[in-house]
This record gives sequence, structure tokens and C-alpha cells, in this order.
Amino acid sequence: MERWVVAGRVTEKGSSRRRQAPPRIGRRRLRLVWVVAIVGLAVYLYYRPIASYVETKHELAARRAEVESLRSTRIELERRLANTSSPTSIEREARRIGYVRPGEQLFVVRGISGWRARESAHRHRS
Repeated sequence: MERWVVAGRVTEKGSSRRRQAPPRIGRRRLRLVWVVAIVGLAVYLYYRPIASYVETKHELAARRAEVESLRSTRIELERRLANTSSPTSIEREARRIGYVRPGEQLFVVRGISGWRARESAHRHRS
């Protein structure tokens, strides 16, 4: 039998010993590296679209809330417009800000709330 030295090991040619398989730990590490690399690549490729989707979803929710707020404001303004379009409401609003009709005279009466309080107290005493 011949002896050979290969990579620091002594082997015998023609021996019945089988060549040893490479350690499985190296293959497992290689598989793990590949799995981590593939997962990392998938995360890298999907991060921006997912981030964009989430941002767009939040923006859409904000816009919907804004639209709902504007819709309720429009309804309130339409209601006020309907109430102020009648001649009596226009006259009432004009009198509230101090307008008078031609020929009328404006009187400003102060202390009405105090007078009402005194009258109420006087009525309760009687």
C-alpha cells in the first residue's frame, strides 16, 4: 500500500477506508447565509413600496377627515344661508348691528340686565 500526504493528511491508496464527507456544518452555514441574504434582499426590495403604502394610507385618512369636516361646515353654512335669506331675518340682523328704517329713531337702553334682576327679586318678594 502506498502512502500519500495530501493537505497534511496521510492517506493510503487502495485502502478500504472511505473518504470522509465534508463536514455538514459548513453546508448548514452556507444555507443559513443564503436564507439570510434572500430575506434581506426581499426586505430591501419591499421596504420602499410598503413604506409608501403606509404613508399614503395615513394621508388618505387625513384627507377623508378633512373632507368630512368641510362637508359639515358646508351644511352649516347652507343652513345659515337659508335662514338669512328671508326678509325678516335680514331685518333682524340689520337691527342687531344698529340699522334703523328711514323715519325711525334709534334708542340705546343700558342696564336692562340689572333692571330685570331687580324686577325678578321684587316679584319674588311680593
